[in-house]
Amino acid sequence: MREISNMENIMASSFPWLTLLVALPALGVLLLAVIPGLRKTAGKGFALAVSLLELASAIGAALSFDWTQSGSYQLLESHPWIAQMGVTWSLGVNALGLMMILLAVALVPLVLLAGWNEDENEAEAGAYAALVLFLEMFMVVIFAAFDLVVFYIAFEAMLIPLFFMIGRYGVGEAQARRAAAMKFLLYSLAGGLVMLGGIIALWAFAPQHSVAFFRLDQLAAASSMLPTTVQMGAFISFMIAFAIKAPMVPLHTWLPDTAAVSRPGTSVLLVGVLDKIGTFGMIALCLRLFPEAADQAKWVLCALAVLSIIWGGLAANGQDDIMRLVSYTSVSHFGFMVLGIFIGSEIALVGAMFYMVAHGVSIAAMFLLSGWLARRGGTQDMREYGGMQRVTPYLAGLWLTSGLASIALPGLSGFVPEYLVLMGTWKVSIVLACFAVLGVIIAAVYVLMPYQRVFTGEPVKGKDALPDLDLREKSVMAPLIVAMLVLGMYSAPLVGALTPIASDSALGDAPSAVAQTLLEGSSK
Repeated sequence: MREISNMENIMASSFPWLTLLVALPALGVLLLAVIPGLRKTAGKGFALAVSLLELASAIGAALSFDWTQSGSYQLLESHPWIAQMGVTWSLGVNALGLMMILLAVALVPLVLLAGWNEDENEAEAGAYAALVLFLEMFMVVIFAAFDLVVFYIAFEAMLIPLFFMIGRYGVGEAQARRAAAMKFLLYSLAGGLVMLGGIIALWAFAPQHSVAFFRLDQLAAASSMLPTTVQMGAFISFMIAFAIKAPMVPLHTWLPDTAAVSRPGTSVLLVGVLDKIGTFGMIALCLRLFPEAADQAKWVLCALAVLSIIWGGLAANGQDDIMRLVSYTSVSHFGFMVLGIFIGSEIALVGAMFYMVAHGVSIAAMFLLSGWLARRGGTQDMREYGGMQRVTPYLAGLWLTSGLASIALPGLSGFVPEYLVLMGTWKVSIVLACFAVLGVIIAAVYVLMPYQRVFTGEPVKGKDALPDLDLREKSVMAPLIVAMLVLGMYSAPLVGALTPIASDSALGDAPSAVAQTLLEGSSK
């Protein structure tokens, strides 16, 4: 296996962009909590303003980032915190981390605007918005964390706002919401506790400790000196936590239940961004800290990834609830991401990272559109609909466009990443590639068949006068559709920025000249 490079290419920041990105939503939550006038409807407008300021700050961070050194950790801030335990407040991002932050902070204002009319209780209208900002803070910390303990604290703390967003501010029966929230919490806590065991093992078995032991550059060097059994044990503990989050079969069962009772905006953040913490952790932590253990386990993980691709697709085809259907499609898509991460190909790893961004855009559109349809029709049961393209043509057309983007139609956001994952997999294992292609065929069915059921044919009585998308909803969808088109037709910058990270992190040998040519040519 090609040796993983260390993390010595680190560039400090002259301005604390990342701390600013953490502080802005935190300040917003504090003001929402202490100013009585912001606890009602005015709180939504205030939260939207904070989220737009956060987006502007993230763009500022992106402009300060040196994209010619996209594989290096930049904008670094590091300050002593708990020196006795080797913990520092360290933040830093490479291109992948920055892209995930940009995705997260771009989706938050869209989520707030999309759910503008969902609060029936005016007295609590600002509470959900505060939870969204609270969650945004933790999302930024997770993707920017350059210290493992900081990462872990945010990894666990984000469960607090999510629990209430699902259980208290969801849709449907209160009992179903509470049950789904508790199932999500128990799965996530179990994974987090297992991961904590791995973190403790790293500290306990390390031959020596520094005051910045858990900083990722220090930890990468320390983990290479650990006994092989300790490395494998820590790798497994991390993988269990990330496989729950990703979600991989058979640890995925919390997701459909959660999506069925969550607001569309909650599902957007949960699946579009937060579930990417699983794949992000696999790349940023598992591949970099435990490359030998990852190499030994890669065939098992790739087999589980292919199982997720096929299982998720088949399960999606068996759903009548449109929100559960969309959630199962994500199980299949995450299978492609995990396959690209562990198959041992640079080109596939680039595809997996690209997939994380592209999926976040298309799945956000699908959840929002499906949620708007259910809110108009009063049910998530697809059997209760028909002929909606005649009634709500904008909603129907955008749902189909988003679905086609998610199943990798050429010219839309999903095509390039899925192509790269399949091409990289084919170079390593034709058998796994063939099974993954089967998932592509299943994907066409789980998008086109629901479209036929819900949107074609004659309008159903009682659903033949539903309103189409209004100006606010079209405004939310516009940037998502533009992003799908841009990522589909002008993907070269993204591929170029992610390639150095794949060169440092991918398992196995460097790609062949043919594969590299395909990597460069696929985006032209």
